Amino acid sequence: MKKEIKISIISILVILIDQIIKYIIKSNLNIYESIKITKHLFITYVENTGGAFSILSGNVFFLTIIGFICLVLFYIFFIRNKELKKYDIIFYSIFIGGIIGNMIDRIINKAVIDYIDVRLFDFAIFNFADICIVISIILIIIRSDLLENRRKH
Repeated sequence: MKKEIKISIISILVILIDQIIKYIIKSNLNIYESIKITKHLFITYVENTGGAFSILSGNVFFLTIIGFICLVLFYIFFIRNKELKKYDIIFYSIFIGGIIGNMIDRIINKAVIDYIDVRLFDFAIFNFADICIVISIILIIIRSDLLENRRKH
């Protein structure tokens, strides 16, 4: 199976999971309503019109365009004309799915739906797509560093 098809399938799964969770949150909670899960973990429905940590709040169109440009550049530099290992396909798919999940929110809702509220420390409320983006970036960096260290030795 071609790498683009594999990446598309995994990305669509990530997008579906993300959008289903967000639909459930939006359908069952009022904005700013919280449900306590544990002492420090809450589900709190908020809408973020900005990027990470509400940077550039209110610039939904701009952030959507930036997301699209990131996807195109990511494809050009990391996927197109490259031989990918299984883990590359997984890491890249999770990244793409996370980006598109939040882009869908910006296009449909004019804001990203966030709901994971960790109150152990003062931190932004986030969502499944955000987790996918951050974890995939960390894994891609680790993978790149490991490859670079192998080439040096």
